Amino acid sequence: MSFLRFLQFVLGIICGVALLGISGAAAGYYFFSRMSVNPERPIYSEERGSTSTAEPQPTDGIVPETAAEAQSDSEAAPEPAQPVEAEVLEEGAYRAQVTWPDGLTLRAEPSLDAEQIGSLLYEDPMIVLDTTDDGLWERVRMPGSDRQGWVKAGNSEPIEED
Repeated sequence: MSFLRFLQFVLGIICGVALLGISGAAAGYYFFSRMSVNPERPIYSEERGSTSTAEPQPTDGIVPETAAEAQSDSEAAPEPAQPVEAEVLEEGAYRAQVTWPDGLTLRAEPSLDAEQIGSLLYEDPMIVLDTTDDGLWERVRMPGSDRQGWVKAGNSEPIEED
């Protein structure tokens, strides 16, 4: 009788360890597979409920985040943009383009909690002016414009100049 109890005890431990291992592997698979998928593309205010049939206006690569900002930008007299080749760069600055397929969010400060002041579309040109000490954020400016903001580093590549 004691041998039967001992066998039952050993089989219980083996089943418990197997159940724990299988559930741990399943939970790990679930969480790791969720981390390997790109997040959904953000929908900006300009894309929501647009019933206008007018052609979109060029925005120098920056899409305003609010309707008031879009209106103030469209009312201002367009300034002729300097050609990219003629523009003189600050020391340490370089030309780059966005490589993230969904574009980048332009922020007022180098933080995910900072105000969103616009966005940059895929392959938009920009000028990288500075990088934070930790290398996580880049301060950028649009060519031919004084408008600046911060984007996450690693989502752009330098443009080779001739």
